[in-house]
Amino acid sequence: MDLSFTAEERAFRDEMRDFFHTAIPERIRRKLREGLHHSNDDQIETQRILNARGIAVPNWPVAWGGQDWSPVQIYMWQDEMQQACVPFPLAFNCSMVGPVIAEFATEEHKQRFLPRAANLDDWWCQGFSEPGAGSDLASLRTTAVRDGDEWVINGQKTWTTLGQYADWIFVLARTDMAAKKQEGISFLLVDMKTPGITVRPIQTIDGGHEVNEVWFDEVRVPAGNLVGQENKGWDYAKFLLGNERTGIARIGISKSRIKRIRELAAFERVGEGRLIDEPKFREKLASVEIDLKALEMTQMRVVAQERTLPRGKPNPMSSVLKIKGSELQQATTELMMDVIGPYVAPFFTEEELEGRNEPPIGPDDAATAAPMYFNWRKISIYGGSNEIQRNILAKAVLGF
Repeated sequence: MDLSFTAEERAFRDEMRDFFHTAIPERIRRKLREGLHHSNDDQIETQRILNARGIAVPNWPVAWGGQDWSPVQIYMWQDEMQQACVPFPLAFNCSMVGPVIAEFATEEHKQRFLPRAANLDDWWCQGFSEPGAGSDLASLRTTAVRDGDEWVINGQKTWTTLGQYADWIFVLARTDMAAKKQEGISFLLVDMKTPGITVRPIQTIDGGHEVNEVWFDEVRVPAGNLVGQENKGWDYAKFLLGNERTGIARIGISKSRIKRIRELAAFERVGEGRLIDEPKFREKLASVEIDLKALEMTQMRVVAQERTLPRGKPNPMSSVLKIKGSELQQATTELMMDVIGPYVAPFFTEEELEGRNEPPIGPDDAATAAPMYFNWRKISIYGGSNEIQRNILAKAVLGF
């Protein structure tokens, strides 16, 4: 197998690299490089720069702002963006609801929602998980009952990431109580300003407000906000989750973190020498780097397969990327804790860091290493837990 890139592909990669390092403000990229959360204003500014250049949603159909790129170009676009510490286009818009609307919704829905989603004029959030219906999503209990020209939604969603900023939410709701649980679910688009919606914050272990509970109390939604066919929402959800799991690998982010870990490990520690010279640390670092290279090759194969699959059919191999990608992201946070050592002990929230007159003791990464380590334990759970992904692979790929 020839894994070398062509001259045209190398030129494309250089073009992407130059754009991400020059067009996206350094003040935004620095936040991601140092492990800080970028603001919603940073997200909007970045995505609009990308959209103006025509590269915010290259995975969409060309008619709606996508690019007719090869799998290698898609991979390079994503990898260079992540290595440059550029905020990725909002996943809820660009990797989740956008592709679903483009594939399954009416022409009216496409014209109404897709341009605004690509430019982040509308901020979307995801209404999937519920208490008791996370990994087993098909057990969801939120209901949508047809009443004339409206759907009436009642129920609760949880772990709704960035729901406090959202203008719209895409919701899985049970519309046929008698059907088998996977067959009685529909996919609805809901304006977050609709009466009856309540958003309640959930504080995460790193002290941040990233996720929320969303309550629906007699929320009335126009019947036309149903995507595709009634009771076919599970099929659309599987399509969406397949796209999400491909992106969760975040290989470029892990590469960027490994680069920083190597820089920190090369510093001379007082009375202890360099960590990079210690055999056990080098063995641990090399193991992660080898796995990361193997995952990179696997991602390119999975992306290449996407165009050979029937339209709308999820690729079960994306579960491999989700499993290994999340494990490697967690491994890089462990290495960062190792390399920073005792300097991770002082804990500061981002708000406290903003208000400090002096930097924290140790390298710039010290104050964010521990919060990131704890927060990233979630990566192996969301998007479908890794245990569920192994079940998908056993059934859909290995045929067990």
